[in-house]
Amino acid sequence: MEEPRAPRHRIDPRARWYWLINGALGFVMTMAVLIVPAVVWEPIRFWFLLAAAVLGTIELVVVLVSPFVRYRVHRWEASGTAVYAKSGWISREWSVAPLSRIQSVKAKRNPLHQLLGLAQVKVTTASAYGDIVIEGLDHELAERLVAELTEATEHTVGDAT
Repeated sequence: MEEPRAPRHRIDPRARWYWLINGALGFVMTMAVLIVPAVVWEPIRFWFLLAAAVLGTIELVVVLVSPFVRYRVHRWEASGTAVYAKSGWISREWSVAPLSRIQSVKAKRNPLHQLLGLAQVKVTTASAYGDIVIEGLDHELAERLVAELTEATEHTVGDAT
């Protein structure tokens, strides 16, 4: 089976930093959960330190590799008829939502997004499949995209169900 055409637009390069920092925060939390009990409680020390070494090595590789692979894969596009997204780093996902099926569009900016000037756009559809999420957009571009998609869906024939 042939892969669908990739959407035209890349996400913002700062998304790599977002994923790297987010992954590093998760790494620190994992290490804290494993190392603090090992330091405090001697009978479990060996096993918790062993788990920290094994999980830490795996998680560190994931944290350092995934942002760059994800950046190469993630794409998005909004046309006059649909919204397209491609995402993933281990498994790949292509999503398409016709404008007539869109129920809502919103932008999200958590504190890390705000620090890096990024945003996430979420397109909710009438499908049981789920939402289309476009991560790693410049926050101004995300605001324009939400406004354009909102206006386009208002003028699209269909009941979004």
